[in-house]
Amino acid sequence: MKRKISITTLLIVIGCCLLFVSSVLAQPGAYHFGFKKSVDGRLPSIDEEGFKDIIMKHGALFLGDTNKKDLFLTFDNGYENGYTTKILDVLKNKKVPATFFVTGHYVKDQPELMKRIVAEGHIVGNHSWSHPDMSQLSEGQIKLELEKVKEQVAILTGQKEMNYLRAPRGIFNERVLAASKQFGYTNVFWSVAYKDWDVNAQRGTEFAYREVIKQLHPGAIILLHSVSKDNTEALGSIIDEARRQGYEFKSLDELMISSELLILRANKEHAE
Repeated sequence: MKRKISITTLLIVIGCCLLFVSSVLAQPGAYHFGFKKSVDGRLPSIDEEGFKDIIMKHGALFLGDTNKKDLFLTFDNGYENGYTTKILDVLKNKKVPATFFVTGHYVKDQPELMKRIVAEGHIVGNHSWSHPDMSQLSEGQIKLELEKVKEQVAILTGQKEMNYLRAPRGIFNERVLAASKQFGYTNVFWSVAYKDWDVNAQRGTEFAYREVIKQLHPGAIILLHSVSKDNTEALGSIIDEARRQGYEFKSLDELMISSELLILRANKEHAE
């Protein structure tokens, strides 16, 4: 009987410990980035999302200057699926800058592509070392995830600075935004996207083309996944049609410069 009580007590203790661990991991205030899509050129919105205030508070980017027909092309590179070479070929041919958000796996697995991305003038952004849910990490763990990517990219490509972060799967909370900002990063979300990451559910070049083009709007930050066959095959046509509509492709660095100028101008006007 005593043995049974002991085992029962032990199970209760273990259960309590598991509940405690679970409660620690299930961090409050975590969000999965989402937005109201652009339709017929109207601007997308995060007004209905619960995270708008902390996005603004920590200077995270969702879109650019909506008074200019600028587009900012970004790719998430979690792993290589055989398409990045063609993507780079199209970007080089069309003279379009892009930002590639890479994981530790990608950096280790694709050194030559990493070198080419930087050599051809594109920006490498941070997508974390191990692609975790960053809302469940401590500040110290977040720092380690980001530092490892930055250091290895610098060693491999010579890109010394790394200023942009895209949280894996778009999951974040205020601690992620605050900590990464403290470490020198601007969090970059997006205002144009579609379900392109599932390599087993590709729906063809025309589908990818339509999904991107119908969402275009001034200041759009476009998210594409480099693992998508559809994206790769549609990219040239997407660029051509966007330009036909009067859009111009710019880099995130150009967006940051224009954003800083707007802030300085607004502060000056407020002071006067």
